[in-house]
Amino acid sequence: MHPAAAAWFGRRTSAAADWPVERVARLRAEAGTRVSVVIPARDEAASVGAVVERIRRDLALDHDVVAEVVVMDSLSTDDTAAVARAAGAGVHSVADVRPDLGVHGGKGEALWKSQFVTRGDVCVFVDADLTEWGTHFVTGLLGPLLADPDVRLVKGFYDRVLDDGGRSSTQGGRVTELVARPLLASRWPQLGAVVQPLAGEWAIRRAHFERLPVPTGYGVEFATLVDTVAAAGLDAVAQVDLGSRAHRHQNVHDLGAMALEILTVADRRSFGEREVVPGTIAQFDRAAPGRWRERVVPVDERPPAVSVAGYAPC
Repeated sequence: MHPAAAAWFGRRTSAAADWPVERVARLRAEAGTRVSVVIPARDEAASVGAVVERIRRDLALDHDVVAEVVVMDSLSTDDTAAVARAAGAGVHSVADVRPDLGVHGGKGEALWKSQFVTRGDVCVFVDADLTEWGTHFVTGLLGPLLADPDVRLVKGFYDRVLDDGGRSSTQGGRVTELVARPLLASRWPQLGAVVQPLAGEWAIRRAHFERLPVPTGYGVEFATLVDTVAAAGLDAVAQVDLGSRAHRHQNVHDLGAMALEILTVADRRSFGEREVVPGTIAQFDRAAPGRWRERVVPVDERPPAVSVAGYAPC
């Protein structure tokens, strides 16, 4: 491992248990920090309600940690929005937030547009498909930001509960281990100790996030990590061991498209800006006409929110 990565790991890695809710609530109150929890969701009616209810109960009602819970509905075709609203979240469709700017259907688009409808000084992003987790995810991610003003971005990592009978693995997802971490090892070796660069649970200061370009798809986590270090140095990033996590797993064809998004994000940051045409990936499928399916992969990036006319936090 690169010496800088090993040293960073020792300085900037903590565990969720280091940040009990009472300590986080005190740090938040002392700093006067407003916290927004943002949950991007697309067709997650089965799980989003429980995620919202738990965060609101534990961190907004029982403890004064979270000021708002916002669900960004990413063009769902099910009852995601209604379920989230009934659970107490503020719900916004990406199609309705700044429609003058157009709309994309990806995860990064939902996070980027959340900046126009939230009011927190810090945003904590939590996936909507969690099934085994705890609200220590939120407090763990908040802890390093509230305790150290030099920290701008906090990444979570966890053991993954696999869908093969509940076996637990310390490995990240397949795209993490086969694409993202090898990219870091080869191009950004100082980031080689980031355990799960694509983890969907992370926290960031608004004043920093609003100055970053944001890929509209799954490349948002990788881009934010690399761009934060480029802008503010390695110690602007911290990571927290959140224990274990279970969620719905994706099929290999979905992961192939995600991998291409990550590679596109990495190439942009390695080789500079260039004209990028919409990416596609051909995937073999015996049931498809001609046995191949062409899949469009989002490669667009949104500009920093502060550069958008009319931008202002709610």
